[in-house]
Amino acid sequence: MNRACFVPTTCLALALPLAAWSAGPLQASAAAQMAQAESGWTTLFDGKSLQGWRGYRKPDASGTRWRVQDGFLTLPAKDGKDTRGALDIITTDTFDRFELTFEWRISEGGNSGVKYFVLEDMDSAVGHEYQIIDDERHPDAKIGEERQTGSLYDVLTATNRKVKPAGEFNQGRIAVHGSHVEHWLNGTRVLQYELGSPALKTAIQDSKFKDVARFGTPQKGHILLQDHGDQVWYRNIRIRRLSAS
Repeated sequence: MNRACFVPTTCLALALPLAAWSAGPLQASAAAQMAQAESGWTTLFDGKSLQGWRGYRKPDASGTRWRVQDGFLTLPAKDGKDTRGALDIITTDTFDRFELTFEWRISEGGNSGVKYFVLEDMDSAVGHEYQIIDDERHPDAKIGEERQTGSLYDVLTATNRKVKPAGEFNQGRIAVHGSHVEHWLNGTRVLQYELGSPALKTAIQDSKFKDVARFGTPQKGHILLQDHGDQVWYRNIRIRRLSAS
């Protein structure tokens, strides 16, 4: 089946924190930081520490491979294997309605991901994943378009993607308005879907998540950065909670 994005086109477009895209790590001006605070934005990574993050099913981030280096949240290359939550990190806070923005750079042949709606109810860290991968070199990206950059991993395909190559920074954005979810890549909306919709349920049945009862439904969970055994860099990670109206 074609797993391209769907839902009516009369969806609200959210404003991007444009100042965040142009600023490098730790370079945002005091005025920009104040403006973000006034508009409800919270910085999830301060460029100096792992404050606000902990390991999946762990009290803190000790025992993970994540580190802060030159203002980036990063980890070194290893064996290219998914740690399935064992070495992933999650936010200490949980979110249901939110807008998340981040910048990321993947190594050549690398694989990672930003997950949301993550609960700690399973041995493996299961959530909806904004796929981050080297589309040109990683074998997983060759399995199907729903496993390529910006897609809802293994479920829905991102379209109209303008991906910068491995080694260059890309801009990601995830927006959740109740049941409506959007993925953005470098300023372009590449995917949108409705939680609980028949179309999403059908796509899930063709994915590896078909036996996860909660998958595809609204829930309040953690944001997760995936350790897939490859080197990746994140910076300018920010979030704001959205109202129900």
